[in-house]
Amino acid sequence: MPQIHPHELVERALEFSTADGCVVIADEESTANLRWAGNGLTTNGVTRGRKLTVISTVDGGQGTASGVVAREAVTLDEVESLVRAAEAAAREAGPAEDAQPLVSGGPVAKDFTEPPAETSIDVFTRFAPALGEAFGRARAAGELLYGFARHELTSSYLGTSTGIRLRHDQPTGSVELNAKTADLTGSAWAGAATADFTDVDVTALHDSLTRRLAWGRRRVDLPAGRYEALLPPSAVADLLVYLTWSAGARDAFEGRSVFSKAGGGTRVGEKLSPLPLTLRSDPAEPGLHAAPFVMARSSGENTSVFDNGLPIAPTDWIRDGALANLLSTRHSAGLSGLPVTPEVDNLVLETADQAAAPTLDEMIARTERGLLLTCLWYIREVDPATLLLTGLTRDGVYLVENGEVVGAANNFRFNESPVDLLGRITEVGRTERCLPREWGDWFTRAAMPPVRVPDFNMSSVSQAS
Repeated sequence: MPQIHPHELVERALEFSTADGCVVIADEESTANLRWAGNGLTTNGVTRGRKLTVISTVDGGQGTASGVVAREAVTLDEVESLVRAAEAAAREAGPAEDAQPLVSGGPVAKDFTEPPAETSIDVFTRFAPALGEAFGRARAAGELLYGFARHELTSSYLGTSTGIRLRHDQPTGSVELNAKTADLTGSAWAGAATADFTDVDVTALHDSLTRRLAWGRRRVDLPAGRYEALLPPSAVADLLVYLTWSAGARDAFEGRSVFSKAGGGTRVGEKLSPLPLTLRSDPAEPGLHAAPFVMARSSGENTSVFDNGLPIAPTDWIRDGALANLLSTRHSAGLSGLPVTPEVDNLVLETADQAAAPTLDEMIARTERGLLLTCLWYIREVDPATLLLTGLTRDGVYLVENGEVVGAANNFRFNESPVDLLGRITEVGRTERCLPREWGDWFTRAAMPPVRVPDFNMSSVSQAS
């Protein structure tokens, strides 16, 4: 691919634009990955890619229309055709419901004209040797390790006809490690999210899996029903990420979601949990840094291309147990009367007194009888009015009795609403960074605590393994 700086593509597209307004986003992406199976590396590689998105806006007698066209691997010679295609799409479209004046003002990013950041296989310099040592320990213990590690670095350049020039470099890393017994009857999973792989403790991940495989030497068959359950951070993240994705201000205001108020309006201000829980997002959260401004490559229920470049502030979604904010564009904020609160690409749940919060092991130690879940997967929505979700357990459901794990139970299908769960949680542990199992391909920047739920609904026994 010719050495074309992304900012040049942005500026060229803006120069070619003849529309009333234009937004251009250039994404330069590089990825590095490792995969392994049966205690040995199988593949590794590095990829690079480029995507240019042009958003044209055209004013008309009935309102402003928008057209969006995106293409991969665009060269300077191809920019004009992309701009013309976006303009044609805008002229053919009807007035955009979410139309707003394009965002303007703000300083030009000092690094806007700098080359994009790139990752390489060198990101695994410390991780790979530690993984090799884990392979050796697994072989000696009669275990098999499977999994993958991926690191992505995306440099995004945002330019608009109103003068905005912004840039964000986003590193995204994850590792998923699966340990199996030699006869493949036992399985355990652990994952971690990271920005650069320097903070991934492979030994600790492997030790946790070995511990779980040992728990699984005894098998316990349990029926469906409601059980006291300990949900680790990964499982909590999968439930609350979906909750946040479903927290659109417009849907709530128009009576289409669990956050709609009976009789009209939204449930903002209503208590969802008796505990002092806060669910929040912050682009500057240490270790979970995310874009501090809107980059919308299309319009949807909770996003608007007209909001590109809008600053993103720290946002509490739930504060001290009460619903504080809903996802809102400038358009949906105008409809609902709520503040403008764009999506943020991270999520943190914490209780008021973190210093006194217990670890998961401490929570296990004071459990008389209950289930310890490893992770949830195949999560699907059943009823948007209550946000009832269904899904399966996987890679380890363990029976706890008198403060000790006494064996591995069968898997279950569950039916639960994360909103309802918030009101039933009786204990909250210490918040830690984690990787959602189900949503890890789309959302990696999360920090969650383990929680205790006295009556988690295992609706049926599952044959999943």
